[in-house]
Amino acid sequence: MDLADPLFSLAGKTALVTGGGSGIGTMIAQGLIRRGVRTYITGRDAERVAASARELAADGGECIGLVGELGSMDGPALLAEQLAKREGKLHILVNNAGANANGSLAEMTVADWDVVMNVNVRAAYFLTQGLLPLLSAAASDEDPARIINVGSIGGLHIPNWEAHAYNTSKAAIHHLTRSLCKALGKERITVNAIAPGPFPSRMTDISSEALRKSVATYIPLGRPGTAQDAEGLVVFLASRAGAYVNGATIPLDGGYIAAL
Repeated sequence: MDLADPLFSLAGKTALVTGGGSGIGTMIAQGLIRRGVRTYITGRDAERVAASARELAADGGECIGLVGELGSMDGPALLAEQLAKREGKLHILVNNAGANANGSLAEMTVADWDVVMNVNVRAAYFLTQGLLPLLSAAASDEDPARIINVGSIGGLHIPNWEAHAYNTSKAAIHHLTRSLCKALGKERITVNAIAPGPFPSRMTDISSEALRKSVATYIPLGRPGTAQDAEGLVVFLASRAGAYVNGATIPLDGGYIAAL
């Protein structure tokens, strides 16, 4: 992608990527930083998120780490307040922070269920609510502010293993994307979701034999996702090229869902 192409330019914009210190969040943040976006990332641990921000900015560009406990009741509001003290506008919000809870139906606890729902769904909703003034300040008819929610193919189908809380939360974020699209379009804010398949992350070990077999069997392209794959779709949605895309959930899965 030509960094000088105005259709895909993001230079001078500001973004917040929750959970940007690892996995697909890091891939997204790195792509934005490379394109001249002042990018904030979040994490629960101050030292870790600061180190991640330094690493992401090592090759140039701006990356700032903010501490946020998005699973807590007031975490999203406190994070929005932190950002509002630093910025008057927010062009791009990527709701990426996620939690998972392993276990069968019989093993799931209420506490585990609540952690997943609080981080994966409630936090995205209330962080969006808290950041609406900054998003509205960045929005225009020609160049809307963008909200990009990170869902999952687990929210589009039922896999062969039990992940009830996680998959339910991702289906919910896909539906929330459509709901917010309808509410915020008139405010010149677009809301879309991406639904990744297997990408390397703390929750997905792409080197495992089981996952390699699954990829080879079920993904037509025969490989897991890469940083460039995540970067490319987010840059498209965040740039002028994607300004008329609104309310979509786009599988980023090498054809997995299409081939089911």
